[in-house]
Amino acid sequence: MSDPGLPSFVVVSGPPGSGKSTVARSLADAFGMPLIAKDTIKEALMGVLDVPDVATSRLVGRASVAAMLAVAVESRHGVLESVWHRTQAVEDLRRLPGRLVEVFCRVDPAVAQQRYLARATSRAAGHFDADRVVAELWNDEVTEPVAGGWPVIEVDTSAPVDVAVLVALLRDANQAGAAALRTNRHTEAVTPRRRHAQPGR
Repeated sequence: MSDPGLPSFVVVSGPPGSGKSTVARSLADAFGMPLIAKDTIKEALMGVLDVPDVATSRLVGRASVAAMLAVAVESRHGVLESVWHRTQAVEDLRRLPGRLVEVFCRVDPAVAQQRYLARATSRAAGHFDADRVVAELWNDEVTEPVAGGWPVIEVDTSAPVDVAVLVALLRDANQAGAAALRTNRHTEAVTPRRRHAQPGR
């Protein structure tokens, strides 16, 4: 990737129904970076593998995250989109070969759940969306940023996000993170978590 103003990786996080896919796709297009999405990999695997129940679906989901991270390491840059479980993801993301900035998609839980239910009928049966419970989908592991010491930008996805503003925030956060590394200071001390509060126009 030739643009020094960009992070190597943009990690888009948030719970189900928070608008991650839309934000991630917009950022990949804006930056000309590959979009590496867990559900894209999972649905490809489900086209080959038998997924008869929720337990198998969870296993395929974990395999999809592992595949996504392996592709990211080989690509050395990209926009990564997934429901990241913080306990596991913090170490997984630290192993990526380059600077990263996290974009956390925040929305009212009731809105997220409504979106989730609305899309359930259009997704592959192997996701077993209708069989998941609230405690599995919206819990402390996924309803806050991973925040592993890298810059975090929070976006309000209750309405369309202003991508141009978000792109500018990402560039600023990446430059601040690079400066912190040059001075051996902790990234989080230089770039505290920021909220991009204004929806797009």
